[in-house]
Amino acid sequence: QGYEGLVEGGDNIKQANWLSVSNIIQLGGTVIGSARCKAFTTRAGRLRAARNLVEHGITNLCVIGGDGSLTGADIFRSEWAGLLEELVQNGQISEEVARDNCRLNIVGLVGSIDNDFCGTDMTIGTDSALHRIMEVIDAITTTAQSHQRTFVLEVMGRHCGYLALVSGLASGADWLFIPESPPEEGWEDLMCERLGE
Repeated sequence: QGYEGLVEGGDNIKQANWLSVSNIIQLGGTVIGSARCKAFTTRAGRLRAARNLVEHGITNLCVIGGDGSLTGADIFRSEWAGLLEELVQNGQISEEVARDNCRLNIVGLVGSIDNDFCGTDMTIGTDSALHRIMEVIDAITTTAQSHQRTFVLEVMGRHCGYLALVSGLASGADWLFIPESPPEEGWEDLMCERLGE
């Protein structure tokens, strides 16, 4: 469950093996779960997470997420030495354990269906989202044609129109709204004229 699992510890931290990852490649979403974690935004929460990691001998993290997850990872990395020092002072770990776990290595991977992060061609989740959108469009296109109706499809993307733009191009959409290019005055008449054609 992301940082929630680090903070809560217990059964949330377990080793992945061949059986636990078999037959997951075709699944959408994440089998390891995801959660927003308010506790991790506090030093006390990060202290608990550090203790849980040290107890398992984990000093390498692969963080897959967006701005919040990657910002949290950078804060956690920068505080790591201080967190271990505090755990030693509180008597929760020994100085030897702190020495053995003195370095935290983090790899950050952008996981965002929006594809809104510079420095990468396509973020993790974008391709899956596009495939899902196209499956839905393929399913409703036949219905729209048989009933001679216009369908409106809203896709995710928040402030980024990448999913809308690419799925609109791939499906031959007649009209498209994206946040990067807000509609101009009189768009309603222009859209009706286009659909009428």
